[in-house]
Amino acid sequence: MTSLSLTPSNIFMILGFLLSLYTCVSNDVIQTLGTFLSCTRSRPVWQIWLFTSTVLVVTFVVGWIVNDGDMAFGLLDRIPHPETFYWWHILPPLILLYLTKKGIPVATSFLIISIFSSNTIIGMMVAKSFTGYVAALVVSLVLYFFIARRVEKIFLYMKNKPVSKAWVVAKWCSTAILWTAWLLQDGSKIFVYLPRKLDFWQMIACLIIFSGLLFIICYRRGGEIQNIIKLKTNTQDIRSATIIDIVYACILIYFLKLNNIPMSTTWVFLGVLAGREIALYNRLRFISEKKVYKYILKDFTKAIVGLVVSILVVLIINYFDKICTLVQSYLNL
Repeated sequence: MTSLSLTPSNIFMILGFLLSLYTCVSNDVIQTLGTFLSCTRSRPVWQIWLFTSTVLVVTFVVGWIVNDGDMAFGLLDRIPHPETFYWWHILPPLILLYLTKKGIPVATSFLIISIFSSNTIIGMMVAKSFTGYVAALVVSLVLYFFIARRVEKIFLYMKNKPVSKAWVVAKWCSTAILWTAWLLQDGSKIFVYLPRKLDFWQMIACLIIFSGLLFIICYRRGGEIQNIIKLKTNTQDIRSATIIDIVYACILIYFLKLNNIPMSTTWVFLGVLAGREIALYNRLRFISEKKVYKYILKDFTKAIVGLVVSILVVLIINYFDKICTLVQSYLNL
């Protein structure tokens, strides 16, 4: 692949990639590494970054080799790369950046990928994401219904006691598995602005930029979206966090194998947390029912708002010319 010349189209393409990468890292990465960052507060930043960036590099380098330069692992096969980029292509990540700063868990797949997709693909993405939310909620609800009293209740009583090294190792391993699963699933939204096949140096440049942004996240120990995790029951306990990681990773891997339609990992993440909270409340009665469903409804409402905003932005951008024509016609009346 030849090097990219700095034409206006390529400048908008590169700028779109950088903005989308930053916003995806700020928003979605916390859903994956959030519990890990919470459980490793006493660890130096460089250790957390070295571990997470190593998994990142290994995953994408292996994927780049196996998939002949495709960094999205085939999830963009149905979504063509635009021949020309315009200024409005960078609007979705800018809007996503604003919503992330407000702590709204926006489904980045809808906002970033949809601008390049047909209405059919967008509909399939929405359907798969809602299915992912329901599946995650049901699986998490059933699982925690059975383990709440035998496992989570013990963790709650022992949360101030030292944790064995076995659980520490398990947490780091589960994080590596979940982090890999997320990268496999969300590579599509990260690289949707770039050509579907990258050469060696383009791949290296992407990994360097990604690793640099990851360092910022590790240094900040998360961000605004991290509050979604902190408000949930005992999620800062390394043992509870390990189980959350495993459940979340298994569901992501299942949907990754299901088909090559991108989906919102945000919805899966919220589904896992919602099912867990409902089950823990019904089995342990740890806090009031009102507070439990308040948190769940709040998260779900934010996700819906993010979805509605995403679709509206995509519709406005995709039909920008027609909207301008209609407005002009109206003004000329």
